[in-house]
Amino acid sequence: MTMLVPAPKESSSWFWNLDGVVEPGLESALRTAGRMSTILQKHALLGPDTLEWSWFQVGKGGLGIHSRLNLVRRSLDDPALPGDLRACRPSGHPQAEMGEILVLGSGMWFDATGSGHNEHRLVELMVSPDEIVPSAELSVHHDVWGLCDFRGEPHPAIHAANAPRLSSALQELVQLLGAEAEPGEPTYYGRADGYGLEAPDIIDGRGPDLTDAVFG
Repeated sequence: MTMLVPAPKESSSWFWNLDGVVEPGLESALRTAGRMSTILQKHALLGPDTLEWSWFQVGKGGLGIHSRLNLVRRSLDDPALPGDLRACRPSGHPQAEMGEILVLGSGMWFDATGSGHNEHRLVELMVSPDEIVPSAELSVHHDVWGLCDFRGEPHPAIHAANAPRLSSALQELVQLLGAEAEPGEPTYYGRADGYGLEAPDIIDGRGPDLTDAVFG
């Protein structure tokens, strides 16, 4: 069985500041997530099945409380969904507010033979229900999007089978949202470059070996 191992932090991410592009607030955030998920699903990158978020309180910060809602036979444009998320507010913290909402599900990646494999959290989508500044972020944690695997071994066939799908989806998301994607902060595992991952330094035919941080 072919398995992927995700890096502890994202290997690339893309951020959209949606201030002035969409309305702020929970209802708008879920609509944005639904529209973005439609494109990601079209490219077999993310089929939403779960929402996760944490709670915080102004003046106190994070409460250390997390909520999870399964989207069983439900879509992100379900008009009852915002109320169900608010109903998860911890009873001991009536003034608690929702943090960023993580949209989770499975996507398809292809190996060097062209065989497809379903992978949970292949890409992660996050939207903000902030009442002032709306935003969205897409992140990836696996090596199938880069020119080399985490061992530094070039894998051109895997890259060719997966990276163009991610690139196409990102470009379509930019068109959908009407806002350019900003590259996220670089991590030890990589950084975004345009609509893909920045090419690694190749020395003696190999990229950097990250196995100590990924598998260690």
